[in-house]
Amino acid sequence: MSSHLKHLEEANTELAVLKRHVTAAFSYIKDQCSSDAGFDGKLLDDWQLPSYELAFCMAQLSAAAAFNDYAQKLITQKFTQQLALSFCAETLQGVLNQLVARATDVGLDRAKLLDIHEGTVYRKLLDTYASTKFLSSLGGEIVDNDIQRLPSLLSEEKELVRETFYRFANEEVTPLAEQIHRFDEDIPDSILQGAAELGCFGTCIPERFGGLQPDDRPDSLSMIVVTEELSRGSLGAAGSLITRPEIAARALLSGGSEQQQQKWLPLLAAGKTLCAISITEPNTGSDVAAVSLKATKTINGWLLNGSKTWCTFAGKSELLVVLARSSKDTSLGYKGLSLFLVEKPSFIGHNFKHAQEDGGSVTGKAIATIGYRGMHSYDLFFEDFFVPSENLVGEEAGEGRGFYFTMAGFAGGRIQTAARATGVMQAAFESALSYAKSRKVFGSAIADFQLTQVKLARLLATLTAARQFSYAVAELMDDGAGQMEASLVKLFSCRAAEMLSREALQIHGGMGYAEESAVSRLFVDARVLSIFEGAEEVLAIKVVARELIEEAP
Repeated sequence: MSSHLKHLEEANTELAVLKRHVTAAFSYIKDQCSSDAGFDGKLLDDWQLPSYELAFCMAQLSAAAAFNDYAQKLITQKFTQQLALSFCAETLQGVLNQLVARATDVGLDRAKLLDIHEGTVYRKLLDTYASTKFLSSLGGEIVDNDIQRLPSLLSEEKELVRETFYRFANEEVTPLAEQIHRFDEDIPDSILQGAAELGCFGTCIPERFGGLQPDDRPDSLSMIVVTEELSRGSLGAAGSLITRPEIAARALLSGGSEQQQQKWLPLLAAGKTLCAISITEPNTGSDVAAVSLKATKTINGWLLNGSKTWCTFAGKSELLVVLARSSKDTSLGYKGLSLFLVEKPSFIGHNFKHAQEDGGSVTGKAIATIGYRGMHSYDLFFEDFFVPSENLVGEEAGEGRGFYFTMAGFAGGRIQTAARATGVMQAAFESALSYAKSRKVFGSAIADFQLTQVKLARLLATLTAARQFSYAVAELMDDGAGQMEASLVKLFSCRAAEMLSREALQIHGGMGYAEESAVSRLFVDARVLSIFEGAEEVLAIKVVARELIEEAP
């Protein structure tokens, strides 16, 4: 066994040690939130900061472990193993420092944590793989060999899919990305039609409905690969095209009637019907259970009244998947919600109004945003908008089940968002590496400076960790597990995309701040990733931390 493979095993042991301490901290919080009557989730509000920080600790440790497992499979790839070890060493250092600082709050023994810091294996990993000399040598190798990405370990079939969408992004998306962003234009039909012809909209829809997913098993990895490459071209103009049909399809597969599945899934898979997801409201944000848009029963259907916000792609879409409160009994909470399929014409531009013959209407106005342009996110207002009974997801049996169908849709949305983050990171890294090699200051290329080399090494390590973490989670999800891990990979990847795009912009200096530079678009696009599909605070505290606390011994 090579020394690097041995060190990877040792690193995994150290990661496991810190995971146990994080679990112990969650267990302590659980004790503080429990009584003779059992665990009381309401008391967690007194533990928001520790819960938030511990959730990120677990996400970082999990990402490092995924990177290490990947590197161990590449037994002849010395550089990959070294990069994994450098990422692991810095992750260990960062998480341990976080736990030491928070030890008293979460019932950990600071002395025992400091013992880890002085441990022989820990010090060896830190001194060897997190040293300035080692990190800069990795960066130098990246520059000298123009290493833009590491081996994927994808199958031949998946690699062909990746290459197909890589070319599509280069030829159809990237040339239009800057114009769409700078002038806040609609996504052109050339991108939509081209993506549809490649099967983009059907990656999460079974083959029996015209999609690309096998009928006998899920295939999350293909969706991730496609999403990465489209997001590398543009997050707003291509990378998010899959998200909405994926959420809609998962909701329909979870609770839709056979007739609804037969009608809508083929249309979504072919891209013949574009869709948007309307969940968020002005006063609810990530609190899905607090949705208040009213759905009132009427003859042969329902009337929708109220407001929605942040409905991305609502103008161009012919189908809005809308979560509304169908019960007058507000005490039912999330059990009083239903999911509706709202049909409307497609509109271009930043404003639209669709009036029904009987007087009902839905209006939309695009929200001005700093990034994530192309799809446009809308404020919506429904006024006595009629939805026929057959468009209630699940029909009569689906009344009051909307929250569950929505959550089924969002489960895949989190890992898909992680893939979007990886695509943005890939584009930002490629831009930074190219610019660092060509730009000269003080008589030398920026890439020749030690600090730039260290940055490039860290950026490629972070990018690879996010990618391999998402691949590992995809396998878990396809085996019927991985819901927690999907939340963890979203936490890690979206935060990482902000850091990486920031550093990529910094490497560009003043040119990075200019709108004519693509990296400025990547920087503002990355900022939205930690907000949508579950704001990181809600995801960390209400989903990740809560579940880990409840499961803690």
